[in-house]
Amino acid sequence: MTESATHRVVVIGGGPAAHRFVEAMCTRGTTGTSITVISEEPHLPYDRVALSKALTGDVDLTLGDPALWADPAVTLLTGEPATGIDTVHKVVRTPARTVPYDDLVLATGSAAARLTVPGAERTHVYRTLEDVAVLAAEVARLREELGRAPRAVVVGGGLLGLEAAGGLQDLGAEAAVVNVADRLLNTQVDAGGGQALGRLIAGTGLGVHCSVRPTAVTVDPDGAVTALELEDHEPLPADLVVVAIGVRPRDALARDAGLDTGPRGGVVIDDTCRTTAPGVWAIGEVACFEGRCVGLVAPANTMAEVCADRLHGGGATFPGFDTATRLKLAGVDVASFGDAFGTTEGCLEVVYADPARGLYQKIVVSHDAATLLGGIFVGDAGPYTALRPMLGHELGAEPGAYLSASGGAAPEADLPDEATLCSCNNVSMGTVRAAVRGEDGDPCHDLGALKTCTRAGTQCGSCVPLLKKTLEAELTRSGLTVSRALCEHIELSRAELFEAVRALGLVSFEQVMDRFGRGRGCDVCKPVIASVLASQHAEYVLDAGRGALQDTNDRALANLQKDGTYSVVPRVPAGEITPAKLAVIAAVAEDFGLYTKITGAQRIDMFGARLDQLPDIWKRLVDAGFESGQAYGKSLRAVKSCVGSTWCRYGVQDSVAMAVDLELRYRGLRSPHKLKIGVSGCARECAEARGKDVGVIATDQGWNLYVGGNGGFQPAHAQLLAQDLDDETLVRYIDRYLMYYIRTADRLQRTARWMEDLDGGLDHVRRVVVEDSLGIAAELEEAMSRHVGSYRDEWAATLADPERLRRFRSFVNAPTTADPSTVYVRERGQRRPATAVERAGHLPPGVELAEVPNPEPVVLSGARIPVRDGRAGR
Repeated sequence: MTESATHRVVVIGGGPAAHRFVEAMCTRGTTGTSITVISEEPHLPYDRVALSKALTGDVDLTLGDPALWADPAVTLLTGEPATGIDTVHKVVRTPARTVPYDDLVLATGSAAARLTVPGAERTHVYRTLEDVAVLAAEVARLREELGRAPRAVVVGGGLLGLEAAGGLQDLGAEAAVVNVADRLLNTQVDAGGGQALGRLIAGTGLGVHCSVRPTAVTVDPDGAVTALELEDHEPLPADLVVVAIGVRPRDALARDAGLDTGPRGGVVIDDTCRTTAPGVWAIGEVACFEGRCVGLVAPANTMAEVCADRLHGGGATFPGFDTATRLKLAGVDVASFGDAFGTTEGCLEVVYADPARGLYQKIVVSHDAATLLGGIFVGDAGPYTALRPMLGHELGAEPGAYLSASGGAAPEADLPDEATLCSCNNVSMGTVRAAVRGEDGDPCHDLGALKTCTRAGTQCGSCVPLLKKTLEAELTRSGLTVSRALCEHIELSRAELFEAVRALGLVSFEQVMDRFGRGRGCDVCKPVIASVLASQHAEYVLDAGRGALQDTNDRALANLQKDGTYSVVPRVPAGEITPAKLAVIAAVAEDFGLYTKITGAQRIDMFGARLDQLPDIWKRLVDAGFESGQAYGKSLRAVKSCVGSTWCRYGVQDSVAMAVDLELRYRGLRSPHKLKIGVSGCARECAEARGKDVGVIATDQGWNLYVGGNGGFQPAHAQLLAQDLDDETLVRYIDRYLMYYIRTADRLQRTARWMEDLDGGLDHVRRVVVEDSLGIAAELEEAMSRHVGSYRDEWAATLADPERLRRFRSFVNAPTTADPSTVYVRERGQRRPATAVERAGHLPPGVELAEVPNPEPVVLSGARIPVRDGRAGR
């Protein structure tokens, strides 16, 4: 402490809120100020959010740079609890000293709540590093004494309880969770989310017991725990009971000093973080604002910043609690934010539900479906990163387009500067953009520097994908080179990763991460690695742990729909189909009650299948000679054609035969994005081939080849690559083009955007594909030949293996696998999910309420329909 330090600031508490406050004070300047931190814990402030990591290893959870505590204006007293506050004489007492203050900041946090039942003294809590050390030692002791995995029961199904249970399971215990509420995470997710979450958690091996209340902890004569007694239920065998039923604000010091406290505890503050005593402030979990105390990182950080700003003469105010949360446990991804429960008057809820798969996505919007109010995500929280900063702002598209379960990429949105990018550290989009541009110092042109400068992405990390995207956008606007790193875990671009995997012969996610990655991967790199491996190796995409890497639809080999059911899309090469096969599709749709629709790709979609029905449906289709149309994958979708010279008087080539050949050649080809091909039999272009990634148009002399077209959000016309080609040359050029695209395109980049990014664009592609300027034509053709020779239909492979079928059968005995709250109507002779207006009871003419799907699986068999060389007889 320096002699010039005259304004004395004392902080009671050594947790994350205290750390953030000291950091904020030092950032603003400590000239003329001394800061004394009184902490009863013997450690430097550490990250309580990551406490579970300490259960299974020696992990340093220290927050920030330890050099902070070497600042001459800062004094940290560890292992020294505060015992009293005198607000009249402005001093804090400890067992060792009396510390005077001019301003006092209470950051005493909270303590773990405990059970008040017989035997509760034999339970453990999960709150501090000491608690974690005790639990780890106890599990090790029990395992040695019992000669088996100890049975650990965690009381409490909230964030802390699930983390504790997961950590105990990692230590080798048989863990179970007991929750009084009817679902896990009942303060974060609604009933639909809870149903999906329960299945996911149960799938990790954790026992789940909801709607049960503990009444006693049973111990034997030696004092060892043997069971947890439950009200109106059988006792739950237990060797270890951990209580994680919430926290209670540690407000005793403040209460004894005469400060006002809330009705449920906590030190009352106003929006400046001042308490009712002059010169006393409160931040973090102990602070009670508008009658509430909240134990989350983001509001604690915001309070710390507000308090530091006020002590430096600023006018910052606390805006209220940001209760956005995200949890990742053993692959279970959960997030909620804003008005997650839809309590705003007149609000609308857009829901995608697949309880059987443990997938639930909901966003809450205003009555006009324009403004985002909140959301819940279970199983796939990918949309949370992009949607969280848009809270309170207008969406730029239909709400459903922002949910990954809809099968598409979310529309790009240019968020306003005031939107919050990082909720943990309250960092706005404008702050990040200004840092990239260097408006307040040196520009931050890489992700690491940007995180250090702004603090965005340094706490829970969920905002890092959006932070990276914002960095790239700002660099592009400035005309600077953008990093092509796949994500923070993989420094290589997708193209570089593809070549590295190919050159080294890597065959698994673990091998790729060991060689090129950091950490365990993320929602960005996992699907990319899965796609790269699938493009190079003919292996079933869901085997050997690859299922967890896939996007939502790939995991079910089907497209998820808005009501939690799936669509079934058999491959119909070139749209050519026999009456016998049409009859099979009709019978399947009729027997399973499926809605049918002919698509623009000349295929028949069947909607409304439950997950457990998919094997029965595909058994009939495969027996009839159908294959998966792979409408769910980033791969070839379909080859569209006109009837060509077979029937049409204007056709100059057999477009149907060519389209069938191309579809059978490229089926199952995994790629950076979906692929579509069109073949037209004459210049009239009835197959709309120039709107496809690959377009083939017949001429009197052969075929013209067009590349780089697509429809969708950013339509593009395909460009002429070569003309008047014979059949063999056409196929060779398409082989080269597709394999070159698969090797060099970025993640989720369509062929049109890929060609735009190539130096030289179409001319470059022509030189590589037609002129073989890189000398890799033979290599590209060989790679395609390997794909063609190793192809096997994914649904046929699934049906042939009982273990693979278990993925679809695991929840077949559940009472229902569709969202029970979904309302259906019947229109034009078919059943479909009702719109929001129809659910409110306003049915237009010709529309009537319909029955819900039959919850019982239908098991039927069908006869095989012979086919000739993959084509229907003509």
